[in-house]
Amino acid sequence: MRIARRIAAAAASTAVILGGAVLTAPTASAASLPSACNLIVTQTKEAAAAVNLRSGPGTGYTSLGILSTGTDFTEYCTKDYQWSYGKVTSGANKGKTGWVKYSYLNPVE
Repeated sequence: MRIARRIAAAAASTAVILGGAVLTAPTASAASLPSACNLIVTQTKEAAAAVNLRSGPGTGYTSLGILSTGTDFTEYCTKDYQWSYGKVTSGANKGKTGWVKYSYLNPVE
């Protein structure tokens, strides 16, 4: 339990430094997130352009589907601000989890 609190505290302070990522109680527990995650934050985003949903954080991983422009994606964590892991919440791939290139996602305000 202490580890989860430390992770949450670290994520909260990082969000403040980064300019206001909204932290919520994660729907995915820290224990269930991929080991590649190095910043845990829950944030609603949308695809800025058509982009692959991948099985891992890199272009060498299998595509699980394409997110079209405007598809909603709940980000649970990132890997070096290069890849975001989360769940698709709208569109043809709704309900799938995977990795999306960070630069193709825009925060939803």
